[in-house]
Amino acid sequence: MPTSTPDWLHLSEDERIVWESRPHPITMGVRLPAALLLVLSGFAIAGWTATGGTGLLTYIGVALAVIGVAAVLVRYAFWRNTHYVITSAELYKKRGVVSRDVTQFRLDRVQNTSLEQDAVGRLFGYGDLTVYTAGSGDPELTFERAPRPERAGSALADQLSGAADGGRPRTP
Repeated sequence: MPTSTPDWLHLSEDERIVWESRPHPITMGVRLPAALLLVLSGFAIAGWTATGGTGLLTYIGVALAVIGVAAVLVRYAFWRNTHYVITSAELYKKRGVVSRDVTQFRLDRVQNTSLEQDAVGRLFGYGDLTVYTAGSGDPELTFERAPRPERAGSALADQLSGAADGGRPRTP
């Protein structure tokens, strides 16, 4: 349970967060290690060529390092600004670095869910939790590459079964 509620998440008085996460860090993909390699290469080139004074190769090395750092920061910013939340009453998915896109809908609209993990996802502990709503054949919301998606699925199932029993959704 978080110590503070994000500014984009507006909970009602009796609503509680039952599960929250951001995508698995693997979401940053191969671009992150490639960008880190670019940073290290840039530093190596700049350091190696700067011993005899600054020249064109030194500036190229510094430029490569700066580009690599920028690429790392961009990947991190996109990862850091994606957030998934299941509350006792609603589902939320927030994305966006410059602008903000929040998808939200009530649990009573959920008709079906599916959990998908490929072999790599099972190995590293991530998967996609997809939610379908009544009246829609298309997925309404997908938590892409959610860490430990079985926990998210279980938390959602607990809330849905509490609502289906006619009682209030359960809170942890």
